[in-house]
Amino acid sequence: MLQKCEGIVIRTNHYGESNKIVTIYTREFGKIGLMARGAKKSNSRLSAVSQLFTYGYFLFIKGSGLGTLQQGEIAESLRHVREDLFKTAYAAYIVDLLDKSTEDRKPNPFLFELLYKVLQYLNEDYDPEILMYIFEMKMLPVLGLHPHLDGCSVCGETEGTFGFSFKENGFICHRCSEKDPYHLPLSQSTVKLLRLFYYFDITRLGNISVKDETKAQLKRVIRTYYDENSGLTLKSRRFLDQMDNLKDLF
Repeated sequence: MLQKCEGIVIRTNHYGESNKIVTIYTREFGKIGLMARGAKKSNSRLSAVSQLFTYGYFLFIKGSGLGTLQQGEIAESLRHVREDLFKTAYAAYIVDLLDKSTEDRKPNPFLFELLYKVLQYLNEDYDPEILMYIFEMKMLPVLGLHPHLDGCSVCGETEGTFGFSFKENGFICHRCSEKDPYHLPLSQSTVKLLRLFYYFDITRLGNISVKDETKAQLKRVIRTYYDENSGLTLKSRRFLDQMDNLKDLF
């Protein structure tokens, strides 16, 4: 049965001499795996549409396991992402995180829109670090993780100075801070952005300018939270960290 979907290629694997197995995150069906026969050949009509990060429309034959990709039409190739090594590293981590956090054939139009917008913003020269932090925060509920960001996770107070408590799973105010001596102190900006990134509508993103110190706090909180709670180990994140170290040398 021939089916059509709107999707973004999030993973490709070589299969045999000339084929690819392409994983596409689709608006209609969630994550699906498709065999793209002959896609490794440069003259194949499937060669371009089966490239990583390609956004387009795909025709496929549904199977009990892998389906078969018949043809595709590129809507956006995200060329600026592909041509920039640092952007490629961020995009690779973003699609890898989505891939490892989702099951096959579980439609989630919100998640599709999130992925599409983040990659589109990355292609348009928005700050890749900030886009990554937004994506990581919005992926937490998908992983079943719900940090308390509406106030103090101990007393519920919404006014005051806050840190982040991994023990209490959220913000902790200055009044309760002795309950977790290992909490991370945070600036007001970091508190505001963590809450904003978790809740706001990504389609309303404007240009955000964030100080390096705030970025460092965001990274520490989000990375530690993922390390302690998600169970994920992603090679793409290690590669991204190596790329960031390289960037400092330029």
